Amino acid sequence: MSRTVLIVDDEKSIVDILKFNLEKAEYNTICAYDGQEGLKLARENSPDLILLDVMLPYMDGFDVCKTLRSEGSNIPIIMITAREDETDKVFGLELGADDYITKPFSVRELLARVKTNMRRVATLEAPQVESSGEVIKFKDIVIDFERHTVFKCGKDLELTQREYELIKYLASSPGKVFSREQLMSEVWQYDYYGDLRAVDVAVRRLREKLEGNPAEPIYVMTKRGAGYYFSEE
Repeated sequence: MSRTVLIVDDEKSIVDILKFNLEKAEYNTICAYDGQEGLKLARENSPDLILLDVMLPYMDGFDVCKTLRSEGSNIPIIMITAREDETDKVFGLELGADDYITKPFSVRELLARVKTNMRRVATLEAPQVESSGEVIKFKDIVIDFERHTVFKCGKDLELTQREYELIKYLASSPGKVFSREQLMSEVWQYDYYGDLRAVDVAVRRLREKLEGNPAEPIYVMTKRGAGYYFSEE
């Protein structure tokens, strides 16, 4: 089944280039030229991925991303920005974007990122070959592999796809320290384009949902100068 990408950008030339190349790669496309229309189409069509420009008329990309996440949408979002300010890039990740790419970008790089995110979506949606009901239980946390869900004290934490994959990966090897480079390669599946700050932002967002006090975590721990690990104590 063909996957659908929603392109939201106010520059028609960029939309046309993205549309042409995505459809050449056998994706379906939906296009919007301002933030309000992009949000409307995202709600109505539930695309498999959104390419979302930051600078948009009526409603900027940050607000679109923030609104979708507040409504519980876990659609993968790749922010497209022409800004060089590193703060803007991190801000998008803080709001729940899965990734960002800066203009001017190579179509090859963008397609690689789209493909990676689509592959992750397909993996999560694939039916289980065996219904093993495998779970990880630690203190008051339960990670249910079959349901792709994390519970704390019986409550669904409503993690994003990336946050779920991150805690699952760490918790599968408790006590083992993973560098940011390793996490970028294994969880993000980027061993060529990834920005390591995305790892730090994802850990911070995960802790905000998981930990009673994110400043003093007891689940997702930091090994100074080395990386992150899931507690085994």
